[in-house]
Amino acid sequence: MLPPRQQPRPGGIQTSLSLVSSDPRLSPEEPRSNSDQIRESPTESASSRETWPTADAIVTKKMMENGKAENDCPEQSVIRRVSSADKISLRDITRERVDMISEKMHRLPDEFLEEMKNGLRVILEGNGGSQQREEFLMLQKFVQNRNDLTAKTLIRAHRVQLEILVAINTGIQAFLHPSISLSQTSLIEIFVYKRCRNIACQNQLPAEDCTCEICTNRNGFCNLCMCVICNKFDFEVNTCRWIGCDLCSHWTHTDCAIRDGLICMGPSVKSGAGPPEMVFRCRACNRTSELLGWVKDVFQHCAPAWDREALARELDFVSRIFHGSDDPRGRKLFWKCEDLKEKMKSGIVESSIACRAILMFFQELEVDSPKSLENGEGGRLIAPQEACNRIAEVVHEAIRKMEMVADEKMRMYKKARMSLDACDREIEDKAREVTELKLEMQKKKLQVDELERIVRLKQAEADMFQLKANEAKREADRLQRIALAKSDKSEEEYASSYLKQRLNEAEAEKQYLFEKIKLQESSRASQSSGGSDPSQMLMYSKIHDLLYNVPPKADSQSNERHPFRTNP
Repeated sequence: MLPPRQQPRPGGIQTSLSLVSSDPRLSPEEPRSNSDQIRESPTESASSRETWPTADAIVTKKMMENGKAENDCPEQSVIRRVSSADKISLRDITRERVDMISEKMHRLPDEFLEEMKNGLRVILEGNGGSQQREEFLMLQKFVQNRNDLTAKTLIRAHRVQLEILVAINTGIQAFLHPSISLSQTSLIEIFVYKRCRNIACQNQLPAEDCTCEICTNRNGFCNLCMCVICNKFDFEVNTCRWIGCDLCSHWTHTDCAIRDGLICMGPSVKSGAGPPEMVFRCRACNRTSELLGWVKDVFQHCAPAWDREALARELDFVSRIFHGSDDPRGRKLFWKCEDLKEKMKSGIVESSIACRAILMFFQELEVDSPKSLENGEGGRLIAPQEACNRIAEVVHEAIRKMEMVADEKMRMYKKARMSLDACDREIEDKAREVTELKLEMQKKKLQVDELERIVRLKQAEADMFQLKANEAKREADRLQRIALAKSDKSEEEYASSYLKQRLNEAEAEKQYLFEKIKLQESSRASQSSGGSDPSQMLMYSKIHDLLYNVPPKADSQSNERHPFRTNP
């Protein structure tokens, strides 16, 4: 059997997030959340799910709480208002063209984009009931039915837009986590099923260039970290929860294998003859591997490091594996595990004592194996041919184990080489991104300089127009004063000319009447000698009254200035 399953890739972000399978053939109806898994049967809920490791969950939780406390500080949060015309929704991202949504998202503030990611995280958690589940299935259907979402078009996508599309397509909310930062190339490869969606694995697909039917025909499947049956991954290592095939090195959840009947009684894998034993049939290559030796190896290598809870869980897995065993050794192992479980549950034995008891039991099984009994029967002699056959069998077994170790070392070397190549590619991607950012920064700087030059020019024009406006205002005030002065002067000249004309007319009339009076006086003097005529005297009286009794109306001012006669 393969050694106990090891961690696919060390490091990475470790959070306790619920993840959903991305293969539509394996999850055609609905995403599976933590709440759904609780209602599943015991044989299915233990392993058939994608989860993140919780070893550093407390540290991560503290980091997230500190980040949240910083974000809640009103002094550090600056929220800009977004108009209704600029707002976009998750449906818009899943249905509209990539370039159009990318252009809109570049104009939106980071606070709005982060709020949109938080909304999608809430939907993916699946705690909102059937309404949120239907909303997610509709969004995933929109994304998976589009033919324009290719590696070529996704290059122009906004980073948040790409994270949302990948999270909807895979059903994994970890891609929206603020502490996880993948390159845009990696996100695109995950979306088009060219890279493992397990963030801690991140191998190119198909992993190790596997050409089996499952690796070549199943989108997004990685044989290094995913179950052959349910297509999901988790981070359980050094455990009986995962069963590895001795021949093709594909892994399967123990619960999935039990549920699909892949763990059953079968002929001995080593000899092919003799009594049947409990075996595992791999779905990928349809070949069998024995289980008793695999369980023994797991307990011998890993049991000393388990705590009480882990040991009880592993004993339960072994009990379920060998529950239907007809092999005497398998039945003994089943009853031994049940007995230790009951004693640990009741507190009769401690976990350390139970661990030593199960390891001792495996040693006893090895001593009581049919071969040991056969070799020790009455000390009978073994035939030379039989001895040679047994020696050859031991040599073949040793060679097979050495080949397995060599293959495992080669796989580890290839995996390390692939990880190194992936790191090199990621460094190149980061270098290209840095170059693009520098070019864009230079371009933005030139644009800013151009805008500043235009602003200075417009400011100078504004100052010039303001100066001209002030001069025009002063000129208008001056002209208004001149117009008022000319208006006053023209009125005075008009009044003076009018009075002068009236004065001239009065002088002429005066002269006329004076001449007429002189004429009449002369005629009256001539007539006084011969007698006075009454009619002439009456006329003389009227003319005298007209001259000396004129009412002073308009000519009063002129008479005051130019008196031409004084009253006697």
